[in-house]
Amino acid sequence: MNRVLVCGATGYVGGRLVPRLLDEGLAVRCLVRSPEKIRAFAWADHERLEIVQGNLDDTAVVHRAAIDVDAAFYLVHSMISAGEDYAKRDRELANSFVAGLDGTTCKRVIYLGGLGELGPDLSHHLHSRREVAEILGQSNLDTTVFRAAMIVGSGSASFEILRYLVERLPIMITPKWVKMETQPIAIRDVIRYLVQCLQVPETAGQVIDIGGKDVFTYQELMQVMAKSLGLAKRIILPIPVLTPRLSSAWISLVTPVNARIARPLAEGLRNRTVCRDDNAQRLMPGPLFGVEEAIDAALGKWRTGDVETRWSTAGAMPGDPEWSGGTVFLDQRSKTVEASAAQTFAALSQIGGRCGYWGADWLWWLRGLMDKAIGGPGLRRGRRHPKNLSYGEAVDFWRVNGYQKDEWLRLIAEMKLPGDAELEFRVESIDDTHSRLIQTARFRPTGLLGLAYWYSVLPLHYFVFPRMINGIVRDAERGPDSTSTVMRQ
Repeated sequence: MNRVLVCGATGYVGGRLVPRLLDEGLAVRCLVRSPEKIRAFAWADHERLEIVQGNLDDTAVVHRAAIDVDAAFYLVHSMISAGEDYAKRDRELANSFVAGLDGTTCKRVIYLGGLGELGPDLSHHLHSRREVAEILGQSNLDTTVFRAAMIVGSGSASFEILRYLVERLPIMITPKWVKMETQPIAIRDVIRYLVQCLQVPETAGQVIDIGGKDVFTYQELMQVMAKSLGLAKRIILPIPVLTPRLSSAWISLVTPVNARIARPLAEGLRNRTVCRDDNAQRLMPGPLFGVEEAIDAALGKWRTGDVETRWSTAGAMPGDPEWSGGTVFLDQRSKTVEASAAQTFAALSQIGGRCGYWGADWLWWLRGLMDKAIGGPGLRRGRRHPKNLSYGEAVDFWRVNGYQKDEWLRLIAEMKLPGDAELEFRVESIDDTHSRLIQTARFRPTGLLGLAYWYSVLPLHYFVFPRMINGIVRDAERGPDSTSTVMRQ
């Protein structure tokens, strides 16, 4: 293998796979919708990395991206971005991918699916994964399908659901699926298998189950998490009447994952997810993490803010609102700061997550709770790193839609709103020790409901936005070691 194509390079697994492939001496080509997301990674300027911009549903783009490659990784799933039609969208993208590879030098495809896909009583989520595997397998290429259960790693959706539930709920009333067995696997072991299979011809054309050293019930897994967090043993009361809809609503309320994503994950928990054999270790031997080791490693990364990729960054970027035309409401404020532009930008870059919004704690908490209640991301989605931001990154119920270090940051609202909203910060350098901070909130209402929303929250803006800009100025002037702790993650 000399050159490989990675589809899904900005996702949770793909963003960790690419640098490992580069470490192996391979040339890597990434097909991505938003090249700006790639530029946020430390490996973005690697000499053997090539970026092709385009969509998977364009077969001509896929064909161009696959020229002169030996193998292709397909790490794409539409559950986060496509809503309830994600299964249909997954089928369309898989078919387009296979068609685009036709006539290229690509001879192998590697796909990461989910354990539990082979049973008759599948959840919608696992059935969709199996359909994608079947579409890839029906091509003329040697396809390797890896099947994994819960991936344990800092920033994965399943791991964050588990952490939040255990951390916040000393007593849990749960569905009966908590007694179902599963075989979690550390993200490091997933990446090892994905990389190693390229050098093992026997893995071509195979469906390979991958898992860690331990098989636990979800109930036992929760107790392991409690131990790693230094918490008392959790009281877990399984009952048979909790439906996936009710379970997902509860998960959405307590964790960063909204109900639209939580429901298919919760439905999949009714399927036993344990490896059928040891073919993975037989073909690709190597050390495996146990569950407790994997959880401790993930918690260590989370506590230090060293989270390489995060589930919330995956998916399509929202389009830029057309702010020209129509009614646009504006709240703009500016301040002179007795700090350099770099210091001012570093201070404002702490926004959201553990830092918060420099005041009015209960108002932001209430707004986040309201957003979660109607299916939005809410505040608990947090952010990947406490101080560093990048294009495409999720910040609570915002998304970074514009970024120029030391100069400009734009956040697009992903909260549920009757209109389009953005929060923008610009920093202008005055001299080496002074700068100007310009903070702008924009809102374009949709219909009468949007107008009513703006005027209903307008009085709160006179309380929230001055505190925000004053807090940023205060942190900037205190120096690089200051960290606002107004809110929690």
